[in-house]
Order: sequence, then C-alpha cells, then structure tokens
Amino acid sequence: MSSITNDHIKAALQILASLGLPRAQQNERSALCLLALVNLTPEKSWGQAENPLLGITPIMDWIRDHYNKDYAPNTRETVRRQTMHQFVAAGIALYNPDHPERPVNSPKAVYQIEPNTLSLIRSFGTAQWRSRLPEYLAEHETLAKRYAREREQTLIPVEIAPGQQINLSPGEHSELIRLIIEEFAPRFAPGSILVYAGDTGDKWGYFDAALLAELGVLVDFHGKMPDVVFYFAAKNWLILVESVTSHGPVDGKRHAELSKLFTGSKAGLVYVTAFNNRTIMGRYLNEIAWETDVWVADSPSHLIHFNGERFLGPYPRV
Repeated sequence: MSSITNDHIKAALQILASLGLPRAQQNERSALCLLALVNLTPEKSWGQAENPLLGITPIMDWIRDHYNKDYAPNTRETVRRQTMHQFVAAGIALYNPDHPERPVNSPKAVYQIEPNTLSLIRSFGTAQWRSRLPEYLAEHETLAKRYAREREQTLIPVEIAPGQQINLSPGEHSELIRLIIEEFAPRFAPGSILVYAGDTGDKWGYFDAALLAELGVLVDFHGKMPDVVFYFAAKNWLILVESVTSHGPVDGKRHAELSKLFTGSKAGLVYVTAFNNRTIMGRYLNEIAWETDVWVADSPSHLIHFNGERFLGPYPRV
C-alpha cells in the first residue's frame, strides 16, 4: 500500500473521529467506506471529494479497485450494519436520497454523503477545516434529527388495536402486512390478538413472545417466522399468515417448517397465504399446500379454501 493511500486512510480516520463517530466505527473499514462515499481515489486531494450514489456492493468493489482491500462477499452485512448504518444514523450519509420510499431490502438501495458533510470534508487539510468544524458540529445534531424525521415519514403505520400503532419499513411487503392486520383479521378472526408482525427492516418488527410462550410455543430465533401471527382466542387458534410479494406461499415444505416451529402449541394452527391480487396468486397455484387457506387483498371479504372437508380452521396434527 502506497504512502499516499495510507495518508488518505489516516486522514479519513481523523475525520471520523472529529465528526464524533463511535470508536466502533473508527477503523479501516469505515475509513475506506468514507473514502468510497466521496470517491477519493489515491491521486485526488480532499478538495476534489465528490458525492456519488453507491450501494454496498459497489462500495466494496470501489475499495478493492482503488485501495487493494478485498472484502469477502460474506462481509457485506458487516459493512452495512457496522459502518453504513452508523453513518446514516449520525447524519453524515443519506440513505436512498434519490428514492426515500425504496424498500429497506431493495437491491437498488444506495447511500450518498450528506451535502454539508461533503462541504466540510472538502476543506480538510486547509485552514478552513478548523474554523468550520465547530460550526458544523454545533448544527449537526439538529440536522441528524431532521433526517431521522424524514426517514420516519416514509414508514407505514399499522393499527394493531384501537389507539395502538406500529410502524413498518416502506415497501410492498409491509403494505400487504398492513392489509392483513387491518382487513383480513377483522373479517375472519374478529377480536384476535396480534402476536407477531415481521418487518423487512427488522425481522422481529412486533413480537409478543410472552403470549406465544403462554400458548406453549418457545420460538427458535433461527427459525423463519411467518410474516404475521394472530391468536384467535374465541376459537383457540393461532393463525399463521405468509405475505407473498417476493417469496413463495405456504407450500408443502413451508407447511412442515411452520408445523415444526410451532410444535407444542396449545392452540390449533391455521395456515393462510396472502396475496395482493389474483394475478400474483395465479403464479403460485400449483405450489399452495392442501389444508391451507388463501386470502387476496383486492377481494378482502373472500377466502379460498384448499381444505376439502372444512372451511377456515385447524386440522389434527399427525
């Protein structure tokens, strides 16, 4: 590694420390991510810093190509969760500034250096840096709070009980989960209690683990939960709902996985697959397991029964 390359990394570390990033982000990985965010290749000066839009993989590719640091593909989540997440939380980077409503798990997700931070970074190594840094830090907390509010405005509010609301990450998947909670449950399991609602931004978006434990289910946190779980006390049912926007329905394999995950349940298990419309449902008809039900959001008052001998309800477990 050349002396200029080392100097840029050391300078990036100094910048991160000056901007108040936690010690856990004052490391080579975060320094290299900062350099990528401002496209500061070894031959450039800080005054030439830029503001490209970059996803996690392009950031890692840029680091490899310009600083000869080749991060393994399985470190992608480390870069995202242990560096870029903190950059966004600190307000020095923006998340999806080109399209704030982009789903959290979208492969098109991008980051960009925040404009005021870019302006400050361009002054690094000059007399202006020392005079501008205190002004930036004095204003920065307010700026970070503003960006946090803007991010919160993109969340999808879901009413889980009168006067009680949760917020899910934006995207088609979360919107279908909202419809399951607000449209499916009142029609087919009136008075039921929400036990779990997954979120693309947080796997355990809403989870009443205590209630599930009372029903005899201790969830293995490595197991893949259904997207939504209700407890229908009037009939002592646990209703397990899969929301299909990108992944498949309750097929034979998934039915077996859920049955195993909810072993020990004192309540009967009901399996439901939810689709936004019948066009999407049509793609999966051959996969849907018998002894399950299907709900389509654009025809919310109807259920399609793949049961044969009964309507919505649990079957004896073998």
